[in-house]
Amino acid sequence: MVEFSDKTLRQIKKTCRGKKHLKLTVGYVTDNHSVIKIFNENGELDPSIKCSYEIGSITKTFTASLLSKYVYENRLSLNDSIQKYIEELEEDRYYPSLLRLATHRSGYSATLPINKREYAKLILGLIRGGSDMNKNNPLNADFNKMKTLIETTKLKDADYSWKYSNFGMSIIGYVLGIVSGNGYWDTMNDYIHGELGLTDTYLGTDKNNLHGYDRKNNDCGNWEWTKENLISPAGALSSTAEDLLEYAKINMYEVKPYFPSCHEKHKKGINKHDMGLGWMCLKKNNNIIFHGGATGSFSSFLAMDKEKKAASVVLANYRLGMNNEEKIGFSLVDSL
Repeated sequence: MVEFSDKTLRQIKKTCRGKKHLKLTVGYVTDNHSVIKIFNENGELDPSIKCSYEIGSITKTFTASLLSKYVYENRLSLNDSIQKYIEELEEDRYYPSLLRLATHRSGYSATLPINKREYAKLILGLIRGGSDMNKNNPLNADFNKMKTLIETTKLKDADYSWKYSNFGMSIIGYVLGIVSGNGYWDTMNDYIHGELGLTDTYLGTDKNNLHGYDRKNNDCGNWEWTKENLISPAGALSSTAEDLLEYAKINMYEVKPYFPSCHEKHKKGINKHDMGLGWMCLKKNNNIIFHGGATGSFSSFLAMDKEKKAASVVLANYRLGMNNEEKIGFSLVDSL
């Protein structure tokens, strides 16, 4: 068994300070052995407690995994234009490919599906804290709104500079739902439970979910997601540390034949990372792949070293800020 390093424990203690209702779950798996610990501002809690968190954008890796599965089964191609599947779109113009969407190089604004002013208000509200801001899910779009945003965003047939896009991954999810014939929501839940065998991972939230809290320690409840919200493929999943470490093992050992495509470098990213499908990979070591996530009052991070077969997970029912979940997660992977 590998103990948490002093560096990791210091980072955890610093992160917990002042958060009265925090449940910070930190875990790792290596050599098929896993350890999960839960912390609050007073120290460790009973590790037998199973906590369910909103995992935000880690959802994107699940959406990309299903995309890769459909490519492997020849049900679609990464180079397909979205217009091939969304027949209601205007004809005789360019729309991005699934590959450009999956690698955040499609050209879609990082603020979509909300406008720049709404996005700035959201970010300011999250920084300042406030339960009203954090209780309401601003990421919402039905088909008519999605179609309008696609058609009013004029793009060129080119690899745009990397720009993180919730909207782009949402379009992929919508396409997957068309291909399956059952819609994204039911298709993804069936995939997670049936093919991946993750029983505590699901779209939306239920009575098992922890409530989130803002920086003023106000109870913010949970973001609401519905089948009708087409932004779900970008961030609607809830999960546990146990399930996410199992998901990491499935990825590291490439249990499914389509997983290698998810992990390989497809496009350049920015700064320290390149892009797989959904996953980010470190430029200095492409064996390390990772993704973080956040909703109004939750933070999440999952990282794995495919060569060393080691992974870490960090989940919190607060927005931790300052990339603290990433610092803890990478520190733990490094120590393994």
